Amino acid sequence: MHGSTELDRPSIVTKGKAWVYEHRKWCLIVILPTILVAAYYYLIAADQYETEAHFVVRSSETPQAPPSGLGQALSMVGGPSTPSQSDALLVADYLTSHDAVAALQKRLDLVTMFGRARSDPISGLWKTHPAPETLESYYNGKVDVKINSDDGIASLKVRAFRPADAMAIINQLMSLSEERVNEMNQRNYASSVAMARRQVDEAEQAAASIQAQLTNFRQNQGDFNPQTTGQARVALVSQLQSRLSEARAQEAAMAAALSPNSPQLVASRSMVAALSAEVAKENAKLAKGPGNVATGLGTYESLQLRQEFAAKQYDSAAAALQKAREDASKQQLFVLRLVDPNMPVKALYPKRARIVVTVFLTLLLAYGIGWLIAAGVREHSA
Repeated sequence: MHGSTELDRPSIVTKGKAWVYEHRKWCLIVILPTILVAAYYYLIAADQYETEAHFVVRSSETPQAPPSGLGQALSMVGGPSTPSQSDALLVADYLTSHDAVAALQKRLDLVTMFGRARSDPISGLWKTHPAPETLESYYNGKVDVKINSDDGIASLKVRAFRPADAMAIINQLMSLSEERVNEMNQRNYASSVAMARRQVDEAEQAAASIQAQLTNFRQNQGDFNPQTTGQARVALVSQLQSRLSEARAQEAAMAAALSPNSPQLVASRSMVAALSAEVAKENAKLAKGPGNVATGLGTYESLQLRQEFAAKQYDSAAAALQKAREDASKQQLFVLRLVDPNMPVKALYPKRARIVVTVFLTLLLAYGIGWLIAAGVREHSA
C-alpha cells in the first residue's frame, strides 16, 4: 500500500504539469497575473484608513419653505439648485482645489504623509519634492467630496496610510472650509455695503458743499439770516409808512388852519418829506439796488432748500446703508457640522478580495473572448 502511494505522487505531479502545459496560455493570461496581483495586495500593499465627516452650509437668514408642486418637479429634472446646495458646491470645489492642497502642505506636510515611508512602492507618493500639479492629482485620489442634491449635505472622506494622518487631514479640511466661508462672508458683506457706503459719502460731501456755500454767503453779505433781516426791514418800512401817514394827516390839518408860511406848517412839511425819502430808501433796499433784501433772500432760501434736500438725501443714504448692513448680516454663511470625523480603527482600503476577484474575472472574460475569436478564425480558415 505504501509503495503504491509513492507511485501515485509522481503521477499526480506529472498530470498537474501536463494540465498546466496543456492550458499554459490560460495560466499565463489569467492565473499568473491574478496570483501576482493577489501577492501584491495581500503581501505588499499598505493599509489605508478612511475617516468621514458630514457638513452643510447654511445662511443665518430664515430658510425658505421647500418647493412644492412644479418647483419640486423642476428640481427633479435638473432645475436650479437651492442656495444651500450652491454654497456647499463652492466649498466642495475649494476643498479639491490647489489652494486647499497648498494650505494643507504648509500646515501638515502632505508629502511626508503620503510619502513612501508610510506607504508601499506603488500606492505611495514617491517624489520628495513633487510638482504642485502632481501633489494635487495624488491628493484628489485620497480626498472625496460629494453633495447630496436632495438636502445639500456634503460628505467629506479622507484616506491615509495612518489613522492619525487621516484624522489630521480631515480636521484641517473642516477648518479650511470654515475659513473659506468666513472669507466669502467678508467679501459678500464688503460688496453689499460698498455701494451704499459710496452713496452716503456722496450725500455727505454734497451736504458739506452746500453748508460751505451758505457760510460763504453769510460772510459775503454780512448777514447771518436774511429772512430775519428782511422781516425786520419790512417791519421798519411799515412803521415809517405809518408815521408818514400820520405826518401827512397832521400837515393837511395845519395847512387848513395856518398860513402857508407858518413855521409849524413848514416843519410839518419837512417831516413829511423826510419820512417819504426814508420810506423810498427802505423800499429800495427791500426790492432793488445792490444788496437788496429780495435778491439776498432768494439766494439764501435757494441755498436753504438745497441744504434741506442734501440732508434728506443723506438721511436716505444712511438708512439704505443700515439696511444693506442688516441684509448682508442676514445672508452670512456658516458651516454646520452634522457628523464629526472619527479616528479610524480598521483599514478599509485597499479592497483586496474585490480587486483580486475583479482582476480574475476581467482576465477570464478577456481570455474567453480571445479564445472565441481565435476559434472562429480557425474554423473560417478550415
